[in-house]
Amino acid sequence: MTSLGDRTLGLGLLVLAVAYGWAAQQWPEPFGGAEGVGPETFPTILSVVLVAGSLYLMIKPDPDAQWPMGKSALELLISVVVLVVYAFLLEPLGFIVSTTLAVGVLSWRMGAAPKRAFITGLVSAVVVFVLFNYGLSLSLPAGLLEVH
Repeated sequence: MTSLGDRTLGLGLLVLAVAYGWAAQQWPEPFGGAEGVGPETFPTILSVVLVAGSLYLMIKPDPDAQWPMGKSALELLISVVVLVVYAFLLEPLGFIVSTTLAVGVLSWRMGAAPKRAFITGLVSAVVVFVLFNYGLSLSLPAGLLEVH
């Protein structure tokens, strides 16, 4: 990838970061008024980090960068597909199930044995779910595991 490619990617990521940050600010204020940490906090932090990274790409592109080819390109494509599917399954399946599947598949694609990959996915999904729901009081979708 030439410096023009880096700058183009940086511009695209900047647009994505601004749109993502703006969308996070549109969520309704939680019941009981504004809080220091709310549902928009984490997406806002991510958008700020993405803005910084995209500006860096545009200001200081790598002159020797090359597009990945062959197996590396295929693995990147698989990772992107897994993350897009994850985003669509997050609400209907819930955080724990969809995160277990996504982390399991990505860990497996990075070389872990399938059983260990999905155990890692399950453990990390449960830990993050408990941390967010009970430690930070930020609810994540329960999906299929929702108790009625």
